[in-house]
Amino acid sequence: MKTSSTNMAGSSPLQKRELEDDNESSSSMRTAETMLRLLPMGLCVVALVIMLKNQQTNDYGSITYSDLGTFRYLVHANGICAGYSLLSAIVAVVPRPITMSRAWTFFLLDQLLTYAILAAGAVSTEVMYLAYKGDPEVSWSESCGSFRGFCHKATASVSITFIVSLCYAGLSLLSSYRLFSKYDAPVGSYNNKGGIEIANY
Repeated sequence: MKTSSTNMAGSSPLQKRELEDDNESSSSMRTAETMLRLLPMGLCVVALVIMLKNQQTNDYGSITYSDLGTFRYLVHANGICAGYSLLSAIVAVVPRPITMSRAWTFFLLDQLLTYAILAAGAVSTEVMYLAYKGDPEVSWSESCGSFRGFCHKATASVSITFIVSLCYAGLSLLSSYRLFSKYDAPVGSYNNKGGIEIANY
């Protein structure tokens, strides 16, 4: 802060204004990123709770989410994403310079979690389709007619999971922009074996 104040004191009014604008822009982006990281946390918790409480018993028998490995994966994926969203929001809200290592970490983790939650939604959607429609070719009858309440809750949880995947897709784009915008354009020239010179940028 002392160095920043010294720089501002020795700068022209135009430079001071530009520095203030940069600080305001950085603060606004940090706030927006924090909110974008907190949003999927809440959605993940909702999808998680709905699926954890999803069970039904009737004359046809009983069923719970834990009977299906796909839904167990959905629960675990939402739990991991909720925890990551909270931790990444705490890190993002702290006003500190964005280093290359930090940008790479956010980029890789955002990508990983995006694919994980998207896969959870995709495989769960396939299970729900079979539960509603069945598969006559393998003599697999639909089951949602017998366990309608269970299917409705599972559908709600899967739908929320897809909304989470959209949020993470947005975070992936943001972290990608933040990382690759740090690279400068190529400088200098390179002569290959054929003697063709690469133009300077």
